[in-house]
Amino acid sequence: MPAGMVLKSDGFASNIFDSSGDYPLSRFCAERSIPYDDERLPVQLQTFVEYGVAFQDRFVSGLEEKHVESVRQDSGGFVLTLDDGAFVRARRVVVAVGIGHFRYLPAALGGLPPQFVSHSYDHHDLSPVVGNRVAVVGGGASAIDLAGLLHECGCDVQLICRCDALKFASPPTSGERSLWRRLRYPRSGLGPGLKSRLCTDAPLLFHFMPETLRLEFVRRHLGPAAGWPMKDKVIGRVPVQSGYEVASAAISDSCVTLEMRRRNGESTVARFDHIIAATGYRVDVRRLDFLDQSLLSRLAHVYQTPILSARFESSVQGLFFVGPIAANSFGPLLRFAFGAQFASRRVMSALERPPYATSRRPKSFKRLARGAHAATAP
Repeated sequence: MPAGMVLKSDGFASNIFDSSGDYPLSRFCAERSIPYDDERLPVQLQTFVEYGVAFQDRFVSGLEEKHVESVRQDSGGFVLTLDDGAFVRARRVVVAVGIGHFRYLPAALGGLPPQFVSHSYDHHDLSPVVGNRVAVVGGGASAIDLAGLLHECGCDVQLICRCDALKFASPPTSGERSLWRRLRYPRSGLGPGLKSRLCTDAPLLFHFMPETLRLEFVRRHLGPAAGWPMKDKVIGRVPVQSGYEVASAAISDSCVTLEMRRRNGESTVARFDHIIAATGYRVDVRRLDFLDQSLLSRLAHVYQTPILSARFESSVQGLFFVGPIAANSFGPLLRFAFGAQFASRRVMSALERPPYATSRRPKSFKRLARGAHAATAP
């Protein structure tokens, strides 16, 4: 996220989890005299970054930052090769890589050189594109936020999206909500609503739902939408090409000629200096290039996402996955920081057991894992 942005999640849903609950975002803000409200004040990016650093200093001050080049399995567990040539042996490995590996670029943009196209994930600094004619492709929070921020920087920017209209979260209501609205739209760490509340309160129930139902729910729930503070920064300020998909893109005269097409076949052409693809992420375990191929070949998965036990363990004994890569197993909760409490407690319940005990999974899980592996092996 570039400087100047705000988090989409509410303040109460932006806590970094610790088991004692001693250091929520609200306490950090109080200590630093930073304005804070559970719902009515958006969390500034810089505030959250500083909170993360303070949290690390408080709980894991001895943390070493190393780049893992490879993870392979041997008879004693796993061997990790680090970028400095060192080796680390471990009986268990928890993969918590976030979303960076899973950036999705539409095929129409995939062949363009990097000086003409980039992914929204790469834009921690917008200065290289400020002053250019920029197209932001996408209709979700990243696309809308980037377009609004670029416009504030004086950039000639257009937003191109497939949806017919941009969607924004509803702003918090002033005063106390009625009983009916509290029942109909209960508060949750993923936003208001019964479905979101079910996701946060019953992820294990979600885990044991039929696979087809889980996958469809993850695909449909919490679709593209921006936070409520962005509406005034974009609507009426940023030109929006709604209902268009990128059909093709080509370089000519040091510019990108972009052909956009509606569902009815109507098309239009525009020229830009740079394209930012805010087109989201598609989890594919094969893109975790640090995992050894022999390990990947034994990893049971569905649609390239690992099948996980109720404690986040994969079909490879001792290998755990948390974060967005676990969403198909436990629901949309795992796409958010709010899901860290559930995930860490479930993983810790496995790590506290003897290593051999983590392999004692229900036969139904083993049977499902074998079937999925045979059907969709990478």
